[in-house]
Amino acid sequence: MPTVEVMPETLASQVAAGEVIERPASVIKELIENSVDAGARKIEVEIQRGGVALIRVRDDGCGMSPKDAVKSLARHATSKLRTSDDLARILTLGFRGEALPSIASVSRFTMSTREADTVEGTEIRVDGGNLHEPRAIGCSVGTSIEVRDLFFNVPARKKFLRAETTEAAHVDHQIRLHALCTPDVGWVLRKDGRVVFDLPATKDRRVRIEAMTGTESGRALIEVPRWEGRGIVVEGAVLPAEFARKGKKHQFVFLNGRPVEDAIISRALKEAFKGALSEGMQPGAWLWLSLDPREVDVNVHPAKREVRFSNAAQVRLAILEAVEISLKPKEQARPILMPPPSFPEGTEKHRQEQSPVLAPALKSASSPRLVWRNEHQEELPVSELEVEEGPKFRVIGSLADRYVLLEGEEGLVLLEPKVAQERIIYEELLDGKEEVESQGLLVAELLELDARDADLLMRHQEHFEDAGFSLESFGGQTIQISSVPAFLKFQESRKFLRELVDSILDHDAGGRVKRLAYEGFSAKVAKAGAAQMGWSSAEIDGLLKTLFLCDLPYCDPAGHPTLVQISFQELERKFGRK
Repeated sequence: MPTVEVMPETLASQVAAGEVIERPASVIKELIENSVDAGARKIEVEIQRGGVALIRVRDDGCGMSPKDAVKSLARHATSKLRTSDDLARILTLGFRGEALPSIASVSRFTMSTREADTVEGTEIRVDGGNLHEPRAIGCSVGTSIEVRDLFFNVPARKKFLRAETTEAAHVDHQIRLHALCTPDVGWVLRKDGRVVFDLPATKDRRVRIEAMTGTESGRALIEVPRWEGRGIVVEGAVLPAEFARKGKKHQFVFLNGRPVEDAIISRALKEAFKGALSEGMQPGAWLWLSLDPREVDVNVHPAKREVRFSNAAQVRLAILEAVEISLKPKEQARPILMPPPSFPEGTEKHRQEQSPVLAPALKSASSPRLVWRNEHQEELPVSELEVEEGPKFRVIGSLADRYVLLEGEEGLVLLEPKVAQERIIYEELLDGKEEVESQGLLVAELLELDARDADLLMRHQEHFEDAGFSLESFGGQTIQISSVPAFLKFQESRKFLRELVDSILDHDAGGRVKRLAYEGFSAKVAKAGAAQMGWSSAEIDGLLKTLFLCDLPYCDPAGHPTLVQISFQELERKFGRK
């Protein structure tokens, strides 16, 4: 058995780097947290090739003396903790002593820093953990750190990095998190020589939120006014229920000036909407929380993303009450009952009013059977559906506006039209993926996304083109949509694409998306497309005919049934006839 030896200092730093330095965004996080703690009023970040070639963070904070600059690169060195009691009341962002030496051990590292009351600054270079002699230089007040050739001496770590665009998207997201957290600080991000954003400092959090998310979301924001109680202060903003999306990546929570993630907070946000959200959907929110630091442990995660509350129940109730108050109508106006509007014959609205729909079952003792009715409650004749391929069915009604009830030769059959549409769309995509008919939009749609979402769309642009979409980058996080698949028959292309992105991210472990096979991508397009489509009685005939022309008409791409049969024998058994 090998003997026990103490690791060399450089190797120990590289091991420590494995805990906190996962990718370029991890480096950015540590550096900008130090800049905020140093009292910076403006922070500039520049990256090249996703942050692998270069990361530069420059701030106008307090800077460091030559002695402190050298000490900052020693392991376990920190200016933010003095005794073990300080761990119970942490108010700074960065406090671990391994960050700078860990970064310097896996890169070509240069730090320039100067205090306000000194004439000259200090420059220190470290190449893969090898410290060079510090030297005096002229520089502005504050600190500038350059990290070049990240992981150049740890190739095993470097090979696990994603594409440059993906790494850049993670950097972008990390900086936006801290820019939202600190609206009183100005932020600049440059990527490969191009300015991505330049945000001036502001005292209005709403201005910063709108600058980060776009004007569409900014106009819809609902303010959560300052609420104080249960030992916590809550304030911020939420978006209405119609802006809800899958997952929690559009929820931004800041605790004592620190971006955090916590399931308790997400649960409280969803509960505040009182059932206005469908299953799996989460509201968009930006919340700033202030809490006694002794009541929360921020040292439970190596990257300090997660926290642990000493009284999580009180935190949940505080957020719930604060958001509920903001969602209450400001005035309780009496409803005014108006007759339904009438439209001239020949207009599109008139045609929609006259089109038959599938009505739910009428709970009437004198008329127990299910019938087709239009919106004027006129009974429509039940039709015999002649399907060229497949069994014969007779439509006898609907159930809960979700299922069509059919009478077959062997019993009762339930059809779920949306699932059937999903199968049809899926096979149409696969059968002619190079010739999917597109319809051009009269006015191109501009879709503002999170940096990681925009990166996902553009990385799989080829798949989207095969599916009938025409997508182009419009600069920054904005995607231009100029055409959509004709067969989907939907108008809300923006909502559709957001749902499709959420579906892909949710299915592939929150953003670690491998290159999708076209079949898998088509299944997601079919699911999202069918969710946008409606159906009526007049379409069931054609829907069944098209369904039975599919290779696998009895299930959707995920294997869920399109039709379910309840045989006469089973019905007789249920009624005790056998």
